[in-house]
Amino acid sequence: MRLFTRLVFAVCAVCLQAAIAANSYKELTWDDLVPEDWHPERIFNSLNIDEISDDDPRVQKVMDAFMKEWNQSPTNPKIDGLSVKLPGYVAPLDWEDDEKLAEFLLVPYFGACIHVPPPPPNQIIHVKPKNPLKGVVTMDTVWIYGVIRLETGDSGSMGTSGYAMSADKVELYIMR
Repeated sequence: MRLFTRLVFAVCAVCLQAAIAANSYKELTWDDLVPEDWHPERIFNSLNIDEISDDDPRVQKVMDAFMKEWNQSPTNPKIDGLSVKLPGYVAPLDWEDDEKLAEFLLVPYFGACIHVPPPPPNQIIHVKPKNPLKGVVTMDTVWIYGVIRLETGDSGSMGTSGYAMSADKVELYIMR
């Protein structure tokens, strides 16, 4: 009976450690990745939309300024190094053995990085799971768990990421 009791206590201890670990991740929203003082839409304040046509040269000048601001979006230093969890959509970058996802971008909305333009860098996380993922495909919705870092990465046409994570865990997002 003592062996059984020790076994039960050992299993309970493992369950307790897993529960503590699951709760040690701070849940973030995509808004948390954006510094509070970043408002790229303010660029449009110089135009009176009601009085300007699409072919007005000022429109292109403002759009160019907006895209420059968009592409140089600042990251939020307050979250650097935190253990976090965040839901998002998978934009695959690298496969292992053509069936296991080894690297991907996590993006905030369906279709991001597939359509142009990609989200700003402060809305893209470059994720490398600790173990390659089987059965995860383009635009699957997942939770990622791990330490988020401020790190710029260029993924070509897929976009520039402002954050990186070596994910401790990746799980499918299931609506309940």
